Order: sequence, then C-alpha cells, then structure tokens
Amino acid sequence: MEVLSVASEIYPLIKTGGLADVAGALPAALVESGVTMRTLLPGYPAVVGRIAGGREVARFDDLFGVTGRLIAGRVEGLDLIVLDAPALYDRPGNPYMGPEGWDWPDNWKRFAALSWVASELGLGLVEGYRPQVIHAHDWQAGLVPAYVKFGPSATLKTVMTVHNMAFQGTFGADIFSQLRLPLHAFSVEGVEYYGGVGYLKAGVECADVVTTVSPSYADEIRTPAFGMGLEGLLNNRSGTVFGVLNGIDMQAWNPATDPALKRNYSAGTIQGRTDNKWAVLEAFGLDVLDGPLFAVVSRLTWQKGIDLLAANIDMLVAQGGQLAVLGSGDAELENAIRAASLRHPGKVGLITGYNEALSHLMQGGADVMMVPSRFEPCGLTQLYALRYGSIPLVSRVGGLNDTVIDANVAALQAEVATGVQFAPPDEQALANAIRRVFELYKDQKSWKKMQRRGMKSDVSWASSAAHYAQIYASLTGMTLNDDPDS
Repeated sequence: MEVLSVASEIYPLIKTGGLADVAGALPAALVESGVTMRTLLPGYPAVVGRIAGGREVARFDDLFGVTGRLIAGRVEGLDLIVLDAPALYDRPGNPYMGPEGWDWPDNWKRFAALSWVASELGLGLVEGYRPQVIHAHDWQAGLVPAYVKFGPSATLKTVMTVHNMAFQGTFGADIFSQLRLPLHAFSVEGVEYYGGVGYLKAGVECADVVTTVSPSYADEIRTPAFGMGLEGLLNNRSGTVFGVLNGIDMQAWNPATDPALKRNYSAGTIQGRTDNKWAVLEAFGLDVLDGPLFAVVSRLTWQKGIDLLAANIDMLVAQGGQLAVLGSGDAELENAIRAASLRHPGKVGLITGYNEALSHLMQGGADVMMVPSRFEPCGLTQLYALRYGSIPLVSRVGGLNDTVIDANVAALQAEVATGVQFAPPDEQALANAIRRVFELYKDQKSWKKMQRRGMKSDVSWASSAAHYAQIYASLTGMTLNDDPDS
C-alpha cells in the first residue's frame, strides 16, 4: 500500500514542534504493516540542502504564479518528495514566519501550492508512483482533501490529521479565485468558513477520515471548549473521527544510547541519571541541592499553562525545589520566568530558544517534567519523560490524560502510577500537584519504582501505526500487505 504523507515540517530536517516528530517517525513505524509512506515537504533551505543529490521528477512552469520542481530522494531514512519552489520557500526564519516574528502574508499561497501538488501526485503526476491514500497533516495540508474531493479522482482516499485545533489557517474570501478550485467548492460543504476560506475546516469537511492525536482530544474537540468553532462539523461526522495516540521514535529517544546525555542508563541502572542532573544544573547555572529538579521544555504560551507555572515558582522554591525552563514564546511569560530567576539565583534558570540536545539532557536529568497545559492534543514531552524516567507532572487533558497514570492512593497501592495529574488546569490545582510531588519525592524507594515503571511504558509507535494502517486498509478495501497491482 502506497501512502503519501503531506507535512509542513519533518524531523530531523526541519522542526518547530511535535508535528515534525510525528511526520518523521510514522513512516518507519508503518513498514511492518506493509505500508510504504513517502512525505511531500516544502523546499525550505534546510531541506533542499539535504536532498541536493535527489532526482527531479516533475517541473511546474506555473505553480500559483511561480516556477517549481519536485525532487525525490532519501534523507535520514525518509523517502521524501520535496517541492522546490524558491519564490515560496527559500526564506529566512521558521517555516511559517519571518525573522521579525510575523506570519508570511502569502502563507495561503505557500501551502495551497503544497496541497495542490499533493493532489496532482495522487492523480499520477510522476510516472510509476500513484498512492492509494494521501495523509494530510494540520492546516498547512488542509486543502489536500478539498482538491481531491472537487477534482477528477474518484478512487483516491484522504486522511486529515489535526495536531492542534487552535491553528486553523483562515484567510479572506479574496484568495478563493486563485486556489484552482471550482466555484461550488466555496460552500459549507467545501472550503468556505464564516465567509472566508478555512484550510483546516476544508480538510475536516472533505477528508474521508479525520484523526487527531489522542482519544481524549478526539472527544474534547467535539465540545465548544476545545472545538474552536469546528465542534458542530466534527459531531456531524463523528463516525469518521478517530483519536490515534502519538508515539515517539524509540531510537532517537533512548536513554541507553542517547549521545546528548552526560551518562547513559536504563531502567536497571537508573542511578546513572544523577550525572545528567548535575549536568542540567550546570547548564542552567543552578546550585547543587538535595531537592527535586523540576523542568519545562515548551513553548512559553498561555495554552501551555506557563502563566500557571509562573504563579507557583516562589512556592516551588520555598518547598526546596529547583526549576529549569527551556523555551520561548510570549514576551510577558518569558519575562515572568526571567524575573523569577533573578529572585531565586541558583534555584531557577531560563534558557530561551530551542536546543534539541539540551532538551534530551533535561529529560535524562530532571526529576520532574512539567506539562501544565490548558489543552494538549497529545503531547510528546510527557512521553519522552516516561521513556527517560523523569516523572511527568501534567494537567488532566487530551493526550496527557491518556498517557500518564496519576499517583493517587489506589494507583500507588496497585503499583501502576507513572506520574502526577491535576485538574482543572488552574493555579491552585497546579500548586496542590506540586506539593504532592514533594511528598512523593520523600520516599525515594517508591519514587524510583515509579520512574522504572514509566521507563517500561509502551510509548512507541507500534500500536498507533497499526491503527493508521487499519484506517488506510478500510478506506481502500485492501488487505494489509496486499500488492495493489495484483
């Protein structure tokens, strides 16, 4: 079975968040089910530089007013098809915004082009390659199902995965005439959304199947609190909406072999984490103390609950803890964390920006990894924490609820607890959870058992990839491992 994945980023080539990790790990995980997945990716400078030795398989003289070409090749074990269109993608900054922090004004065109090319690949643009399914990720690929639905192919199937409902890709109606869609596509059954064009809405409306990245989030987005205006549509087609939990790359995230760690370890040699803790303390300029080291690796935003954390830092330090924060985001929240580091030198540290190696070291050295999100479709940080023996402290929402077993009395007695949850996602509930962590940390024997239990949790892609393979098979009528040409 051939599946074309369409994503705006992919690890390890280009990454701003969890979407890249998912897009990078899923293809290898699907191999066992007999699914071959290639990924269509924009030709950002970091991507084109890595696939320079690839093969040109198509050329466009008029790609939404610019020229472009497709380059196919294999990089870092990934089968890629790169849309090399310099006028659209050869820019500084991250994939979506310039160095000044503003979205590129032509993002509508950049990602419409990506989606249109995906639909052309589905129609057999490249000789010898014709996928049975196109798997689109997030709003940047949201027009793929619309191009297929309103195009000439009756057999091509589409899957739309929503990684975060908060980012929808909405634009004015004035762009519609340039999207290469028929007039009747500008309707409730197509791309129209409150008088404009909604890319994610189009994907949710037009795809054969909609998935999101955890079972709890699949339920939550059917409510006004989490649906962000699309809850009615999702409820109308609830029979084709599924929650498939994300996994992680077990080779890239392996404490026994991770080169970013000061000392490697396993569940059987968990004492080796101590050397990593000292290394984290050194990296953040923190003192060597006896209390627990709390860590945050996150975008510093309201969604991630960083304001709830900032309100509790003084209490956390007063209890004898330390805090290391890696991330960037809202200036006000960055300043709040920075002010706390000045109030508590040697106890609170902040490093802004993104550092992949340091994030690995923090997972391998922190006693507690905090994810106090107000909503979290799946979350990967807590999965990395489980894998590395860092106790996750999480709000009881979305994928955090699905992956972390709260250390309540019953779970502790049954010896199944893997972390600490709190609800609702507010300041006081987080404060209570932090106090619970300190109580748990006092019993180091029980604490280490919880660490080892987390390290033995199945956070791989195995079962989730099998679920996706079943979805593809149900859409195409194919039996897994069948030859589509037989």
